[in-house]
Amino acid sequence: MLFPGGGIVGGMNLILSTHNLTLTRAIEAHIVNRVDKLARLDRFAINARVTLAHDKTKAPERQFSCSVRLEVPGPDLFAEDTQGDLYAAIDLVVKKIEQQIRKRHNKYKARKHRVAERGKRLRQDTGF
Repeated sequence: MLFPGGGIVGGMNLILSTHNLTLTRAIEAHIVNRVDKLARLDRFAINARVTLAHDKTKAPERQFSCSVRLEVPGPDLFAEDTQGDLYAAIDLVVKKIEQQIRKRHNKYKARKHRVAERGKRLRQDTGF
């Protein structure tokens, strides 16, 4: 195993857990690759908790589930998905987390620009 139970990927801790599923090198490498992509998108991420589960009692197209909790300053980012293929579930969850990271980043940028614009107007009004 690359990271038995977890390790450091892209500057953040990766914590892997599985339920009713054997973690293979291929699955682990796929997760590490995807989490590394998330680490590049959000450099302030502290931990990534990835949970994989297999539930044989569900319909075949919903047997594999993957959830990711990305611990960042402020509210944590969380996404979960169930699919018939484990790799598809991992990819969809990472896509959801990417969207949340981008949304968070865009909100921060918009706020930063609003504050700068407000300061600029204040300086113009007071003549500084």
